[in-house]
Amino acid sequence: MKLNSTVALTLVLLTLMVGAGVVSAIWGIALGREALKGVTQPDTRPANNLAKRGITSRRDEFTILREEDIIASVKSRINGISKGNKANTASNAKKVANADANKSMFPMVAQSENVVLEVNAVQRQGDSLVMQVNMRNSGDKPIRFLYTFLSVTDDNGQELSASADGLPSELPSSSDTFSGTISVPISLLEGVETLSLTLTDYPDQNLELSLNGIPVPR
Repeated sequence: MKLNSTVALTLVLLTLMVGAGVVSAIWGIALGREALKGVTQPDTRPANNLAKRGITSRRDEFTILREEDIIASVKSRINGISKGNKANTASNAKKVANADANKSMFPMVAQSENVVLEVNAVQRQGDSLVMQVNMRNSGDKPIRFLYTFLSVTDDNGQELSASADGLPSELPSSSDTFSGTISVPISLLEGVETLSLTLTDYPDQNLELSLNGIPVPR
């Protein structure tokens, strides 16, 4: 009788343990499902992803061009490039020719009595047209200049504003060469091809240094 009671108690305990295990498992599954609500596995299939983005998986269509069309297109492009190169070459050649022609004109020399005025170059510098000038006196007496008397006119005879820099107010007798510049604002030279320059001594005005046809570079 005592043995039967022990067996019965053991069976009861086993039953309770199994029941507790089943209940715990069910509860765990329920909690897991609750936690995973709203979570879905990503769809990694390429066709589905493309469909969602509005992209079809069809093959791209292509058109076979005719050989005649390809050759005509290539010739057209070559001719266009060739014409452009010819135009650029002609423009560059013209610029070089004009530059060479201007260089061949220099130095331009004016002389009065024993005083020499040379214009050796004309170039654009910033907002000014700058003439590179040399002066010398081979006479036996000094010559004075006042550069407010310097006159620069365009090819229509219109007098322009000009300034001298670096030129001496007095050329000593038997002097060395003095160098300086004469500048004219670019804004005054629209449409002007050549300039004229006149300078007299001060105060006697016995000599006059004059140059015409000084080219305006473009």
